[in-house]
Amino acid sequence: MRIDAHQHFWKFNPVRDEWIDDSMTAIRRDFYPENLEVELVANGMAGSIAVQSDQSISENEFHLELAQKHQFIRGVVGWVDFQAADISEQLARYKGTPMKGFRHVLQGEQQRDFMLRPAFMKGIAELAAFGYTFDILIYPDQLAYAKQFVEAFPDQPFVIDHLAKPLIRDKKIDVWKNDILAFSRYENVFCKISGMVTEAQWVDWKNQDFTPYIDTVVESFGVNRLMFGSDWPVCLVAARYAEVVDIVTQYFSTFSRIEQEAIFGGTAIRFYNL
Repeated sequence: MRIDAHQHFWKFNPVRDEWIDDSMTAIRRDFYPENLEVELVANGMAGSIAVQSDQSISENEFHLELAQKHQFIRGVVGWVDFQAADISEQLARYKGTPMKGFRHVLQGEQQRDFMLRPAFMKGIAELAAFGYTFDILIYPDQLAYAKQFVEAFPDQPFVIDHLAKPLIRDKKIDVWKNDILAFSRYENVFCKISGMVTEAQWVDWKNQDFTPYIDTVVESFGVNRLMFGSDWPVCLVAARYAEVVDIVTQYFSTFSRIEQEAIFGGTAIRFYNL
């Protein structure tokens, strides 16, 4: 079963969604399941994981309501305040729902090592009791902190979103590569092959621009800890859905059928317990 392990929905709000600036006019509008389902069907996808973009409980409810109405939404990655005193109670509310895990927009925190705050880590420690995953959304300058972070939770399933957003448009790789390779030893840490086109030149990228970056995550994580994600609709500022799929399809075209199935669904099914 082919799964898109990373996509978003939203009813566009120019205040809340201020990160969608004037350079991203292609996505300054509403995106609902009806819009995505067409792309999934056309590209042979059986379902997707809907991931939060706004850090609010109301967004959790928005995604869970959509998941109840649309069977192809196989799971939701939401948000909770991990520093809250009642974090265990917050997490308990989502048991028995399509909520599979949680995420915090760590890339946007002024304190670059925010993830190492004792109060935040205390909240993360509560995830395992409920069987939830955690998506790590960071920039390359936070990879060293992320290494310390995952070391503290050897039994917690983590996934690094978007390869930690390497500087593809500038063709910078050395520092990022060394930091990513450090995760090879952590069997509980996975990586999403997602979000690459928006880190490249939006108008004239080529498939080969991404090759050295995918090479690196294959070396670090192995095929069985990697999963495809479209990052739709964010990807639309730089590429059509089918083009995003094609980048990963072409790269893994010489890999075995079993390995390709892992990238395009098997690993996501296992990681998110779909």
